[in-house]
Amino acid sequence: MKHIHIPGICGTFMGSLALLAKAKGFHVTGSDTNIYPPMSTLLEKHKLVIYDSFDPAHLNPAPDLIVVGNALSRGNPEIEHMLNAGLPYTSGPAFLAEHILKDKWVLAVAGTHGKTTTAAMLAWILDYTKKAPGFLIGGIPLNFGVPSRLGETDFFVIEADEYDTAFFDKRSKFIHYHPKTTVINNLEFDHADIFDDLKSIQKQLHHLIRTLPANGLIIVPENDTAISETLSMGRWTPVEKIGEKGRWKAQLTESDGSSFTVLCDNDVQGSINWQLTGEHNVQNALSAVAAACHAGIQPALACEALTSFAGIKRRMELLAEIKGVRIYDDFAHHPTAIAVTLNGWRQHVGDIRRIFAVIEPGSNTMKQGIHQHTLADTVNQADEVIWFEPDGLCWSLEQVARSSSVPSSVFHHTSDIINYLLETTQPGDDVIIMSNSDFNNLHNQLIKLLQTHTN
Repeated sequence: MKHIHIPGICGTFMGSLALLAKAKGFHVTGSDTNIYPPMSTLLEKHKLVIYDSFDPAHLNPAPDLIVVGNALSRGNPEIEHMLNAGLPYTSGPAFLAEHILKDKWVLAVAGTHGKTTTAAMLAWILDYTKKAPGFLIGGIPLNFGVPSRLGETDFFVIEADEYDTAFFDKRSKFIHYHPKTTVINNLEFDHADIFDDLKSIQKQLHHLIRTLPANGLIIVPENDTAISETLSMGRWTPVEKIGEKGRWKAQLTESDGSSFTVLCDNDVQGSINWQLTGEHNVQNALSAVAAACHAGIQPALACEALTSFAGIKRRMELLAEIKGVRIYDDFAHHPTAIAVTLNGWRQHVGDIRRIFAVIEPGSNTMKQGIHQHTLADTVNQADEVIWFEPDGLCWSLEQVARSSSVPSSVFHHTSDIINYLLETTQPGDDVIIMSNSDFNNLHNQLIKLLQTHTN
């Protein structure tokens, strides 16, 4: 059994990779300084040895291979020792390609938004239809309870992230995966910490497209200009489109997207009635059904599977309902994600419930203020918006709040947000907490205090 050590093991991708390596028979150790649930809990459950610091002593005796997380860079004590001692190392995506994905039918989901949800839908369709796929997803699908699984067949579903691979490999992660079936949900500018502009992301995506086989399939929305421009740079793989003029389309039977019919070539394939809402999730479902069809799954069975799709943790996840107030957790990391989530939820609840959107600009792109001028227009479907401006933010949310068409406030401390919500919310209100960080544990603190608070 080979020993691999993973510096940065508690990241979503690297932790999921560690579980796959353990299932593959490797002896896995790891180190990190950000050790918190849910990843820490999963790793402990699988009895992985995790050090809560970066120290060269963790590499003595030397492991057979060091798998470096992309959050680590030069100056890290373990990285410096690794290089000085000439220890063998690789990146997470390269390890995955060599030891997990080799000889697999890889189904990859790329794009700016919806990757996690669409990949989870696709994995669930394959599992429901007895294909027992492996998967690695950047979240925890509620149908599985784990973010990764080795699988029992040749099928492997992966969330194909455009983020860079490692400090020594600045290509996007997805370059390593060599998928046969590829979904590209959408394409916008994001990850301003590593990409200069949208064209930089398109260049990386086209590198992926150049690796796709002629007997593969690319599934895209019909009306995404950035994707169309990327495909026009050259492709060698068939394309199927999602949308009104595409091969795959949906006819809503409920305006909130909770019920719809799936059509392929204008023929009805099946119906989906589920707990998810929003046009974005309808599009995600169409992409998943189309990808599953390419892998040999009948669309009717794929629709049947999605009827029991339970969703993803931190994607409009209902955390609690207390005295008629519902608390939701949503991973919104980009203005478009905020807008489609709020629009979908408004369609779902109508005017019956008030929506409080509590938003932290937690992603690197949001922190840099790249999208600050579009944020005010993303929250129009909320009844009230609470913006959290943490210390160190290099721009002010005050102008965003002033520009908003709905009542908006800016807070600098999560304790003040909690107190405000305790005094303001009433039975019949929905509080949607939108952030891709842990938000200083605001969720759990709010729930605990709501249980004891009396207006």
